[in-house]
Amino acid sequence: MKNVAVILAGGRGPGLWPRGTDKMPKQFQHVLGNGTMIQNTVQRISPLIPAEQTWVVTTQQFEGLVREQLPELPEGQIVCEPFGRNTGPSIALTSTLLKFVYSPDTVLAFLPSDHLIQNSHEFQAVLNQACHAARTSEMIVTIGVLPTRPETNYGYIQVGNPYSANGQAGDKVYYVHTFAEKPDPETALRFLNAGDFVWNSGIFVARIDVLLRAITTFLPDHAPLFASLERHVNKETYHAALETIFRQIRSISFDVGVMEKAENILVVDGAFGWSDVGTWDEVYRLVMKDGKNNVLEGNVIALNTGNSLISALGGKIVGVVGVENLVVVDTEEALMICPRGQTNQVREIVDVLRRRHIG
Repeated sequence: MKNVAVILAGGRGPGLWPRGTDKMPKQFQHVLGNGTMIQNTVQRISPLIPAEQTWVVTTQQFEGLVREQLPELPEGQIVCEPFGRNTGPSIALTSTLLKFVYSPDTVLAFLPSDHLIQNSHEFQAVLNQACHAARTSEMIVTIGVLPTRPETNYGYIQVGNPYSANGQAGDKVYYVHTFAEKPDPETALRFLNAGDFVWNSGIFVARIDVLLRAITTFLPDHAPLFASLERHVNKETYHAALETIFRQIRSISFDVGVMEKAENILVVDGAFGWSDVGTWDEVYRLVMKDGKNNVLEGNVIALNTGNSLISALGGKIVGVVGVENLVVVDTEEALMICPRGQTNQVREIVDVLRRRHIG
């Protein structure tokens, strides 16, 4: 039985504005590593799941970028949504379409396209273990990351009792006790000290038949619409039918719509150096600093400056004098200046730009 990867690449995460924009979100950007984030994601899983078993789900807006950045992806393996409706509809749509391609017991691994993983070999081992647990059970499996600090920007999973399928699932597979939303600092510290909480990586692994049953049960307003799409698959009416469906469905994440409601959920623990790279503060934390604890990128002149991230890739020289704990990001289209420790508020700028229909 095959393992099939589905890369979730339709998001427009605003946290790395102005580098990441609605037209060129961070999964298509060079942020950390040699390639773009989506290229690094596909390369990372290739020893376990090759390109011929890899699919990408994205919006029509980004189909050209996916083809340009992933030329090794076989023709026909991009699932295009008319527009974004979050991960719940993305997973429902892809599971519905892939039942026409693979057998019902095929394992699908849904992976975000814009996360950083530093230890690829360890990650591949954990993903393989998750695929095995999903294949041999009626469970949806997620991957949890062992926390290293009381992080407030991540969701958490409380780990329950060990799971074993005839002793074959491994010693890092557990039932999920509960999911927890992004905590405040005090709660995050309590989670860390408790020892039974892991970060939620946003990776979901399950057989096609298990996923479709879960969608029918927990997304009852979505499931009939996607079931109605089946009679249009591989026909000229498909695109019109799909757009009609997407105009009717509500936006919901797979976490909220399914994972937080289902009882047949397992988690595999991993320690492979993970980050969702969701803010400039996180980029600063991850990147090597110079002797003054600065991250300087591009045409930067920094005098009497420390503990700052200054990125100048917009073609201009950026000069800073006498500043501390600052983030400055200059691109061809925009300039962002923010104190370190507050870059999670950058998304509010993006909200304003979207309301003004700018960018």
